[in-house]
Amino acid sequence: MASFDSTKVRLFDVLAEVKKGSIQLPDFQRGWIWDDFRIKGLLASVAKSFPIGVVMMLETGNDSVKFKTKCIEGVKLSDPVKPKQLILDGQQRLTSLFQAIVSNEVVKTRNEKGYEIQRWYYIDMKKAMENNGDLEDAIVSINEKKQITSNIGKDIELDLSEKYMEYQNLMFPVHMLDEPFVWSMPFQEYWKYDPEKTQFFNEFFKKIVYQFNDYALPVIILSNQNSKEAVCQVFEKVNTGGVSLTVFELLTATYASDDFDLKQDWENILKEFKEYKVLKYLKNTEFIQAITLLASYYRKKEYQEQALPKENTPAISCKRKDMLNLSLENYKKYRDPIIHGYIETCKLLHQHHIYSDKDLPYSSQLIPMAAIMAVLGNKMDLMGNKNKLMRWYWCGVFGELYGGANETRFGLDLPQIVEYILSDVEDSNTLFDAHFSPSRLHTLRTRNSAAYKGIYALLLEEGTRDWLSASPIDQLTYFSESIDVHHIFPVVWCEKNRIHKNDYNSIINKTPLSGRTNRIVSGDPPSKYLERLRAKANVGPEEFEQILRTHAVNVELLRADDFAGFFKDRKERILSKIETAMGKKINRDDTTDIEGVYTAEEDEE
Repeated sequence: MASFDSTKVRLFDVLAEVKKGSIQLPDFQRGWIWDDFRIKGLLASVAKSFPIGVVMMLETGNDSVKFKTKCIEGVKLSDPVKPKQLILDGQQRLTSLFQAIVSNEVVKTRNEKGYEIQRWYYIDMKKAMENNGDLEDAIVSINEKKQITSNIGKDIELDLSEKYMEYQNLMFPVHMLDEPFVWSMPFQEYWKYDPEKTQFFNEFFKKIVYQFNDYALPVIILSNQNSKEAVCQVFEKVNTGGVSLTVFELLTATYASDDFDLKQDWENILKEFKEYKVLKYLKNTEFIQAITLLASYYRKKEYQEQALPKENTPAISCKRKDMLNLSLENYKKYRDPIIHGYIETCKLLHQHHIYSDKDLPYSSQLIPMAAIMAVLGNKMDLMGNKNKLMRWYWCGVFGELYGGANETRFGLDLPQIVEYILSDVEDSNTLFDAHFSPSRLHTLRTRNSAAYKGIYALLLEEGTRDWLSASPIDQLTYFSESIDVHHIFPVVWCEKNRIHKNDYNSIINKTPLSGRTNRIVSGDPPSKYLERLRAKANVGPEEFEQILRTHAVNVELLRADDFAGFFKDRKERILSKIETAMGKKINRDDTTDIEGVYTAEEDEE
């Protein structure tokens, strides 16, 4: 539970602390982005004493919640200052008010089209004093030259580029709100101390300036006794910008306080991963999660080796709170083993025909897999150990176990699979939970499914060769010949023969082929296109049949254009492959219904 106090603080006192650097931002706060229209609305709200929302601050001084800090944009300090408070919510409002009122510099903002512009803010004193006037109309913004122009800049509608012009046009500069009488003295001098103008300014001061000076801002102050998890969770819940911060961004700010640049380190890691296409879209948060998982594994192991009370044994976990508490020391300690783990994982997946990110069933499953690789190191060079790891992997894929929140499963996978590989103890939740129903094959139609991608990889396991080039489909030909899954019985033929769409679009009727081969297949039935392909390939009937059989098909059923017979036969062949991969028997009588209605037809290949 978060510890906090709520109070009201005079706006100008808050802005004064911002100017001194006593109030700053944690470095994970994003840049200032408010546009000109919203700034004018904010100023008008303060002038009318309307609420502008609560500001939330965090007390500094807690070493366990230590962030790198930065001043609000526009603050200029001659020497670094250690802040007393950090802004968790209210950055945009305080920055807008500081720049417009205190900085005495032109404000960098944006127009309604998103273009960057520079603006000075003024209060039209006459409009502000009108009884029926809208104060929002009285807030005026003009360009960096302090001019409002028309006719593409040819005609000057309002010119405030000289001080006397402000007095002349009765335009009060917002950046003088905290020192109104410094401005009023030359104003009265300009008007030769005209009693009417003096009276006019005094009334303006009471109605408008005083509202700014007396404005009280609701402030919630989080105690420095709060945990990092509580602070980060509170920030995300109240962040009015609506942009959720990732663990990586929060850790970046934390590590920066110890002069470690996590963003740059991640860029360096990406360079090491660049040649591995499976890792093309690896998220930095996933990488952090893998390190956290490994660190917690060794923490528990050290605790057990010390024979400490079992009830206090720390859990192996990589949930959000664990990631937020990952120390820089542990990040540095386990960074390289996890890099190695990811690279070795990629190499193993390549051996099993998963070559790119689009063919990767689950990116999340790589988290425990990389950690397992990191723990076992060179023990994973042994073929038997690789086979065991891949059995676990295929159970996760065909059991479709990694599609949701997986942190608990990760925490079980790491010790259980390490134990399984080292001592053959088959006490693994993932191995036990994995279940594949034969009816599932009928619903696998696109790469949206992990099991679909898994079957695609299994179809390449036994030296699958392209029907035209006869080249084995390996990592080289996969990319050079644009290998992809294509229909065996073409869509055009199936529709003419009233084959159900769900059947002809399922993985059962698809196989890996080059784009060139698929073009020759065209829309003809197998009895026609197979002979055309054989002639084009310039090989004999026997050799061509051997090539066809590498695709787990019954050639006789293909040549007979027997879709029903082919479909039943190939379904059984694919099920046998899945059984072998998972090391588990599949009940052919299982007709488990798939929850939901299939709607991804627009993605069919």
